[in-house]
Amino acid sequence: MSEFEGVLPALESALTNRGYETLTPVQKAVLAPELEGTDILVSAQTGSGKTVAFGLSLAPGLLDGADRFGKAAKPLALAIAPTRELALQVMRELEWLYADTGAKVISCVGGMDMRTERRNLNFGAHIVVGTPGRLRDHVERGSFDTSALKAIVLDEADEMLDMGFRDDLEYILGSAPKDRRTLMFSATVPKSIATLAKRYQRDAVRLNVQSDSKQHVDIQYQALTIAPNDKENAIINVLRYYDSQNAIVFCGTRANVNHLTSRLNNRGFSVVALSGELSQNERTHALQSMRDGRARVCVATDVAARGIDLPNLDLVIHSDIPKNKESLLHRSGRTGRAGRKGTCALIIPHNWRKRTERLLDSARIDAEWAKPPSSDDIMKKDRERILTAEILSEDLTNDDRAFAAELLSRYSAEQIAVAFVRSQTAKQPAPEELLDSGPAPSDRYERQDRKQRSSRDDFKNGVWFSLNVGRKHTAEARWLLPMLCRAGHVTKNEIGAIRIHHDETHVELEPGSVDRFLEAVGPSRKVEKTITVTRLDGIPAEPKDSARDVRGKPYAGKKKEYRNSKPDFKRKSEKPSFDDQDKDGREDKKSWDKPQDKKTSGDKPWDKKKPKGKKPFKAKKSDSGETDKSTVKPTVKPIGKPTNRPKKFVGGPKGGGKAARFAKGTKGKGGKAGSAPLKRKVLKIKGS
Repeated sequence: MSEFEGVLPALESALTNRGYETLTPVQKAVLAPELEGTDILVSAQTGSGKTVAFGLSLAPGLLDGADRFGKAAKPLALAIAPTRELALQVMRELEWLYADTGAKVISCVGGMDMRTERRNLNFGAHIVVGTPGRLRDHVERGSFDTSALKAIVLDEADEMLDMGFRDDLEYILGSAPKDRRTLMFSATVPKSIATLAKRYQRDAVRLNVQSDSKQHVDIQYQALTIAPNDKENAIINVLRYYDSQNAIVFCGTRANVNHLTSRLNNRGFSVVALSGELSQNERTHALQSMRDGRARVCVATDVAARGIDLPNLDLVIHSDIPKNKESLLHRSGRTGRAGRKGTCALIIPHNWRKRTERLLDSARIDAEWAKPPSSDDIMKKDRERILTAEILSEDLTNDDRAFAAELLSRYSAEQIAVAFVRSQTAKQPAPEELLDSGPAPSDRYERQDRKQRSSRDDFKNGVWFSLNVGRKHTAEARWLLPMLCRAGHVTKNEIGAIRIHHDETHVELEPGSVDRFLEAVGPSRKVEKTITVTRLDGIPAEPKDSARDVRGKPYAGKKKEYRNSKPDFKRKSEKPSFDDQDKDGREDKKSWDKPQDKKTSGDKPWDKKKPKGKKPFKAKKSDSGETDKSTVKPTVKPIGKPTNRPKKFVGGPKGGGKAARFAKGTKGKGGKAGSAPLKRKVLKIKGS
């Protein structure tokens, strides 16, 4: 029986030329005879050969019994991928798979010249591969005719929905013929994918080719615990220790990618960056540099987590811990592909250990917990590589023997050997000295048992330290504890009592962590810019002035007395009780009830008297009843206080509403000098 049963002869020869000896489980599953021509929903883990799988599945329907494709006209098949890199990767896979069939495969992805893509579509194509946004643009502009499509493939469908491409996908699927074949490939099948499949597929068959036991059996996972500020040094040592021909370092943000790329470049690594802020041309050149061997390290965001297949990629490093298990699996899946072995290293600060354990458990991954390689480990590994180098076991020619004899005549064998070793190690960057990150137990349950001990025997001989910060500096344990852990490279379980006094704070440390703590803070003994730590001899006594009264003055009493040392404030006078009322039930009018003025006989204190003054002037009337104007007394009422000071404009409408502000000397509504608007001096004469 052939290893490629069910594969068309033209595609079988392509697989053989590519070096395939057998098909992967997902490739065998889609070639089942009962699935020919049907819609399928496939869930398979990354690196399982899904691109070749749907290429093999589409071939019988596209060729329709022929050995080669005819003249390219309208597209017959469409493959949609979430990212540009994955779309270009799919296009390259289909090109070599359909090389003997004469198929024309083109791409339509964002960031590329749209005029070139439109020209390729007008000339005709058999298979189109693209991203959702760019494909929708071509459909709306009329440059992509979907009327002849026989099949549509959605690769990494879950990722496309997570990235917000639902509307674009629905538009493209809605414009295609109803009798087409629809294939969906996804690492997971959440509810959103199931809903999309139910709406756009016809009687789809569900295929689950995922392993139920362990993820990525060809990948060796290592969880390396480090001090929080030692991440970059640990990454350098991991790259030096494994010396992989191709390696990817994943970061969480673009800023971290740029920073780490600069650091590795300065240390002598041939490194390229890959993130969303780069143009498509720059991203393509970066990946091509990795394939050509011009670069050996790629620092990338999650844009490279799906679909990127680099040859000889043996090492994946997680500089920043992934947010979920899907991201972890897709990142790690860049290595260990197609039967190759790979290594995945997670760089974990010791305060991130618990959440990393939960992440690995959710992904069903068993990782080996250890520390990053030290300088001695790297030097030892370099010697092993030199001893097993292939160049030492190659056959010698006559010219090689003659030159070797000449060298031995001038130099000793020891000198020649040392020169060879130096020439090999000089090409590599020097390893970094790592800080001690504390104990790293090989089993997480060992750590849990240590934490669950009821008695704290490890603090019987605790070492005390003093900090020059206290209660008057608003010192609190909730920010002192993380500060000590971060600066001293210790965990909260290694810190005992924290006693905060008025001027200083005493902290107890586990004896086994003292040396690491002192090494981390350095000779300056500074844990922050203005906070220093001092080691104490024995258990410190509580300062006499640790208790202070509310005024901040020392109080030598006990804590209970200290709480009662607050000054007594006068209580507000109380209203009279029922006994103070008279017989009629009315309360006595006392000083608290009504404001009192000077009493006069017969006057009530709260009665207001009308102010005494002259009667207002009244004009006399004539016998006819009309007012005699000659008897009217003229009154003058100025509007605005007259002033001889000139009005000087000093600003905008601030202070005087919409009016302008003026110089000092006038007052506005708020009583502020210089904010009053200009008032004209007008004299109005009553009666005129």
